[in-house]
Parts: sequence; C-alpha cells; structure tokens
Amino acid sequence: MALTKHDIVEQVYNELGFSKNQSIETVEALLELIKASLESGEDVLVSGFGKFCVKKKNERKGRNPATGEDAILPARRVVTFKCSGKLRKTVNGN
Repeated sequence: MALTKHDIVEQVYNELGFSKNQSIETVEALLELIKASLESGEDVLVSGFGKFCVKKKNERKGRNPATGEDAILPARRVVTFKCSGKLRKTVNGN
C-alpha cells in the first residue's frame, strides 16, 4: 500500500499537534514548493532522504508498438529521484 497525501496530513496532525486545516495547508505548501522548483528546472535536495533531479531528454526516434509505425518523440523533461546513501542503508536494514 502506498503512502498518500492524506496519510502525510494525518501524520502531521497527530505528531505535531497542528489543527487539521494547518496540517493540510502545511503539506500542500511543501508540495507546491517542490513542484515549483522542479517546474523551473531546479533540483530538490532533501538531506538524508534524496534528490529529485530534472533531466532533459532529446527528441528521438520511436515506434508505435500497436501499428509498428515509426514516430518522432518530442524532446521533454523528466523528473528522476536518487535516494541518499543514508536512506538506502535504512531501507536495506544495514
């Protein structure tokens, strides 16, 4: 089961003692800040957690698997995540 935004809001509400509305606003503000940084092409580094990076992919040749027809895929930006060594060790139980 995945951790949802609702779960995060509940954790903030329960652990920090904020009101429900304050918890929602805090989580929303944090996510909007991260989204805005990524949209502008900036990386987001969270120490001890990991780094979200925006990478550019060039235009490339592709193929429609259903029809076999060749197509040109446009250039785009993608977001990648690389976890910190600390998180990796925690997840792997080391």
